[in-house]
Amino acid sequence: MSIICVIGTGYVGLVTGTCLADMGNSVTCVDILPEKIEKLKQGILPIYEPGLEEMVERNVRAGRLHFTTSYSEGLDNAEFIFIAVNTPTGTSQGSADMRYVESAARSIAKGLDHHAIIINKSTVPVGSGDVVTRIIRANLERTDVSFAVVSNPEFLREGAAVQDFL
Repeated sequence: MSIICVIGTGYVGLVTGTCLADMGNSVTCVDILPEKIEKLKQGILPIYEPGLEEMVERNVRAGRLHFTTSYSEGLDNAEFIFIAVNTPTGTSQGSADMRYVESAARSIAKGLDHHAIIINKSTVPVGSGDVVTRIIRANLERTDVSFAVVSNPEFLREGAAVQDFL
């Protein structure tokens, strides 16, 4: 069993976190929107995906899936940290607005106090891993912390996302 943090509870983050919990991992999903986290804690999902609601309920009940607005709670002992935040279309054609990814990277840096692998699942341009690495390195509060950033883009089809992930 691994300890996993998933940042973002939208489509990609919620499916990723829930499926990883269903595989037996301990998963904490972090989101900056308190109302979204409160609804998730009540079992009210922001998206519909066949089988997801039951899977969330089962894993919350089993103590493998948690929801919080606290980065420090989510990052606590996490071996793997997934960035699964929104990447809206940028101002120029074909570009991505990276502000949420960059904000997540800064928040990770402020709370990271142990080695971790950071996995970018958000839909981002080539080279974004280098950007995330630079942001984390520049904002780390402890210089003795090692980390690696990898990319694992999502390829989930709506209506089959749980099945695609598993």
